[in-house]
Amino acid sequence: MRADRLLALLLLLQNRGRMTAAELAAELEVSVRTVYRDVEALGASGVPVRTDRGPDGGYRLMDGYRTRLTGLTDAEAGALFLAGAPGPAHDLGLGAVLTTAQLKVQAALPAELAERTRRIQDRFHLDAPGWFRDADPVAHLAPIARAVWEQRVLRTHYRRWRGEVHRELRPLGIVLKGGIWYLVARVDEAVRTYRIARFLAVDVTDEVFTRPTGFDLAGYWAESARRLEAALHRQTAQLRISPRAQRLLPMFFGAAGRRAVDDAGAPDADGWTLVELPVEGPEVAVGDLLRLGPEAEVLGPPALRQAVTEAVAALAGRYGTEGTPPA
Repeated sequence: MRADRLLALLLLLQNRGRMTAAELAAELEVSVRTVYRDVEALGASGVPVRTDRGPDGGYRLMDGYRTRLTGLTDAEAGALFLAGAPGPAHDLGLGAVLTTAQLKVQAALPAELAERTRRIQDRFHLDAPGWFRDADPVAHLAPIARAVWEQRVLRTHYRRWRGEVHRELRPLGIVLKGGIWYLVARVDEAVRTYRIARFLAVDVTDEVFTRPTGFDLAGYWAESARRLEAALHRQTAQLRISPRAQRLLPMFFGAAGRRAVDDAGAPDADGWTLVELPVEGPEVAVGDLLRLGPEAEVLGPPALRQAVTEAVAALAGRYGTEGTPPA
């Protein structure tokens, strides 16, 4: 690991010029004292590292010095596919590998292209997780990722909604969706999806398995998502919605809400329109539709309208004048 870190330090100085010990420590995720030792080691090996004293000082390479040690290892080449997602790369245990790979690529580029990559990094950033939600605790993500890469069988303890189970899995891939990590794995003869935060224990065995011929992770995930949406949206609500609700529907219901608005009927004299919106079962749909407040009226199905009516009546009773707190 120290050899990789020394190379990363050398490439940082080559690509970025003068850097302080604190800046190097932050990039390499080590202490400032470790940076001091590493700089001494580089100097002892013949690398001309110069030390500039003073408040604007730091470390830099002697003018004109460039290393050609820019070959990528297998791990670094693979990590480049996560170049737009440094947070997920860190979660997978590839943060340092990704940094070194990027530095090697920058060092191998002509000066004008290297400067262009730095400008892109300054101007574009990908933040995968959703808003206002803590990330899942994924204590077992790194060993699961290793098992995926090495095609090793996993013995797992998993928490389902209906209770805990012990499963032997053949991991096929990992998916990050909306800030949540999922494992796609074969169990018996079926391929299933597991939320990684719900693994209570994971043991990476020495048993190696063979991946199914032609398995397409992206294709499986797309089809799985389609089936999940179809299973969740078990009925269609008929709504009459206000102009404001037409703006809220895509925000609250995503693609389904956007399609409902796109397919809406002609507005009436007040600007209200009739839409059809796929929704989940009544126990979920009622809460979702009440988010629209007075901007929507549920017309059907009758059972859903009745359920919403009862919920509204209960709310009216709870917030009626008798329950109003004194001024």
